[in-house]
Formats: sequence, C-alpha cells, structure tokens
Amino acid sequence: MRLIQVTVSKVWRGHEQKIIYLYEAFRDLGYVEDQWIVCAKNSEIYEIATQKNMQVIGLECKSEYDLKFAKSLKQIADKNKADIVFIHNSHSHTLSVLASVFYGLKIPLVLCRTLIKRVDTNFFRKWKYNYKGIKKIICVSYPVVDVLKYAVKDESKLCVVGSVTDINKFTKQEKTGVLHKEFHIPRDYKIVGNIAAFTGFKDHVTWVNAVEELVKRKIKAKYILIGDGELEQDIRDLVAQKGLEEHIIFAGFRKNIPELLPEFDLFMFTSNNEPTGGVLLEAYACKVPIVAADAGGIPEVVVENETGLLAKVGDPIDFANKVEALMTNSELQDKFKQNGYQFLKENFTKDVISKKMFNELQAVLDQYQ
Repeated sequence: MRLIQVTVSKVWRGHEQKIIYLYEAFRDLGYVEDQWIVCAKNSEIYEIATQKNMQVIGLECKSEYDLKFAKSLKQIADKNKADIVFIHNSHSHTLSVLASVFYGLKIPLVLCRTLIKRVDTNFFRKWKYNYKGIKKIICVSYPVVDVLKYAVKDESKLCVVGSVTDINKFTKQEKTGVLHKEFHIPRDYKIVGNIAAFTGFKDHVTWVNAVEELVKRKIKAKYILIGDGELEQDIRDLVAQKGLEEHIIFAGFRKNIPELLPEFDLFMFTSNNEPTGGVLLEAYACKVPIVAADAGGIPEVVVENETGLLAKVGDPIDFANKVEALMTNSELQDKFKQNGYQFLKENFTKDVISKKMFNELQAVLDQYQ
C-alpha cells in the first residue's frame, strides 16, 4: 500500500497526534510500502512531521475550496503512485473531493471522522459525504456513526476504529512533585486536573462548578487546568466571580504532558459531547484514576466502576460526589489504575489501532483495485 494522509488543520490536537502515531506504526510494523503526509505548510503537524524526518509535503492552503491545493494533491498522488488517500479533517475532505471532481483523482478516498456533529445541515455538506469517491468513513466511536447516519445514505460505508495512544510516550507513572513545586502547592494537598482546549463542548463551566462544590466540602486539593482556547478568558472570569482563584490554577498550554499528567491524583473530565477523549487513554497510561462525563463516546473508553467513574453530564454535584468518593477510597483508585492500564493495552495502543486501521484501508483497496 502506498498511502497519503491529508489534513489542512493548523492546530495541534488529538487528531493531529493520531496522524503521527499512525504514520509511525504503519512504518515500524511494515504495513505500507510507502507513505506521505500532505498538510498545510504553516501548521503544527508540518513542523512536527518534519522534525521526525517523515515524508511530509507542505502546501499553501487558503481555504477549503482552494483549487490550487486540490490540483497539487492530485499531482502528488500521481507522482508517488499512491493507492489511497486517507482524509483527516473537514476542509481536507472538501479539497480531496474537489481533486477528484475537477482534476481526475481516481484512487479511493477514505475519511476519518472524529466529531459528534450533524453534517446534514446543507446540500453541499451532505453531497460530499455521499460522494462516490468516498469509499469508507472510519469513525472514532459509535456516537459519531449515529450522527452521520442522518446524512450518509450508504451506512455500510461507516465503521468504527477507536482512539489511539502511545504507551511508550507515557512511561512516567510515579509522582515527582513538579506541579506542587511550580505552583507552590503544599505537599499534603492532592491535585485534581483536566487537560482540554477551552471550547464549548469541553464544558469547563461544569468543571468550575464542581470545584466550587468540592471547595465547600473542604476537600484538601488544588485544581489545575491545562490548555488554552477561545473561551479561556470566560472561564477565568467565572473563576474570579466565584472567588476560586486560590483553588483553581490555569497552567496554560503545555507540550510536556507525559511529565505533568502523572502528577494528577485524579483526572476530572467534564466534556459533554466527546467523541472518545484520547486524553483519558493517556491518563490510563500514567495510571491516573478518572471521573468523566457519561457523554458521547466516553463510555466506550471509561467502563463504569471498572476503569473509572462516570458522572451525569453537566451535573457538578454528581461530579463532586464521584470525585470525593474516589479520592477517599484508595482501593478503588488502585483498581481503576490497574484495570484502566490493562484496558488501554488491550484496545487502544498504536499496535492495536494501527492494525485495525490498516485492515479497513486494505479492505477498500481489495474491493476497488
């Protein structure tokens, strides 16, 4: 298989990390004959792939209707005799379809979809999901499949391959006190944390409200938010309004998550529309117990009372109850740490997910070659 992975995303989130993970696994396990990442030239993934000496081709991309990009994608596929184009975000989906319609890109297109979001809101969006060149849509969880069924006429194109993490990247499992030291947290205080972009569906409002309740209960802890995003100032204002500045710490965007995540005593994740929550897999790898929202694809990642606890969506009291119960029960913490790590190894490692992903891509080639 000669594979092109394409994205024009300029941010660095879980899906962009997934592209890198898949490239590494396909290469290291010998699944592909050759492969390339085609992406926006001024993007994080271009920089990271370049640093890792991957075959990455950076192109200027002015919009999702950039015909020059679409034409270049077709030329790259021809030049490298690619067998398949694996599409990783909405704009690159449009561009790949344009490359097929206007420039004769004939090889199969496979879309990877990670968002729980209706796509039947206008004619063009529905059309591009049903375009004949899209041979398969690989979804990250079943709730993603369910929401796509409103638009996709041929539901046999839909399948599920879960999230992926690299346990070799998250080898630290013991606390070294770096967060306690950085933020001058007393040693006898626990850390409850979250790692998420400040966007609406991450529901930091419920997170802050749950912290307010835990503070009222005099739980001996500090609460750390790692990440940045468009709603950060709104959440900072909410924290100030509630007088929680001495309890909630905004740590900003960090690149050293494998070092910081094990410092959490508990991971509280309030996202209300999460496709899966790849960061939860990273928490498993670092053996950090989890309380997460019973929303979206999270129940496919967190098995209630086996690998973590699930709280009612948007219910800060239920979150506070679950956090308090878990923080005061060391046996339950140990159970979740061990079960979560084993669940991760069996279902969500690079080896496991790359094999499933390759099988889906190969099935497309077998059918259409």
